[in-house]
Amino acid sequence: MKYHGPGTESISCTGTGTICNMCAEIVTGASAGIGFAIVEGLLQAGMNVIACARNPATLEDIKQTLPGSSGKLYPYKTNLQNEDELLALFKDIQTKFGHVDVLVNNAGACETSGLASQSTSDWRRMLDLNVLSTSICTRETLKLLEQDHIEDGHIIIMNSIAGHHNHALIASGSGFYSGTKHMLAALTKALHTELVQKKSKIRVTSISPGLVLSRGVKAHIEAGAFTEDFAALGALDCKDISDAVLYVVGAPNHVVISELTIVPNGQLM
Repeated sequence: MKYHGPGTESISCTGTGTICNMCAEIVTGASAGIGFAIVEGLLQAGMNVIACARNPATLEDIKQTLPGSSGKLYPYKTNLQNEDELLALFKDIQTKFGHVDVLVNNAGACETSGLASQSTSDWRRMLDLNVLSTSICTRETLKLLEQDHIEDGHIIIMNSIAGHHNHALIASGSGFYSGTKHMLAALTKALHTELVQKKSKIRVTSISPGLVLSRGVKAHIEAGAFTEDFAALGALDCKDISDAVLYVVGAPNHVVISELTIVPNGQLM
């Protein structure tokens, strides 16, 4: 893990349920696609964004198009499959920022192959990125919020419609991927329950998109991984998901959007 951005000022926010230019947000999987769009949207809304990416150099393009009222970008090069790097990332965040007000767990992987033939390395990569990195980042964010006595943080988990039904019916070989997303759905509900039982005001939101025209989805379409009917529906833009993140973050503090499902018009859920 290496810090790539300027500045060491402390950023904190007591929170009002509105988008706040004193908040610090962390977005994982920020190099491209949905993560890149989320970072861009948050910055344009005036938020300060800690962007975790395998290739943070791609984020330099954002700086060229941002208006002067935008928030500050702090890119970090991070391997989310390496727990030591993740722990070092949050240690650095604690030193430089104190805590983060919003965590967007966006990083993930989708490897397609039948359960009878898929490699263990594919399974391990999906578990590492879809489940373990999300769980570790969530745990460490909650620790920092507790240490700074922040009661109104927000944990956002990027799930998928694959986490709510048998995705293998529409996407060949996606059984294990769908399994990791079902686990995310269960973990999100469990986290919400734990926080409510502790009388915490920290909010938890699961966002479950349908088909989004990201770089990875384009590759799967070209490889014929989706059924013809599903692929022909059209797809959401990455900006649609970024707008959804802004929507849930901007909701009043007394409002918890626990699950937001977004699909292209005409797609079954």
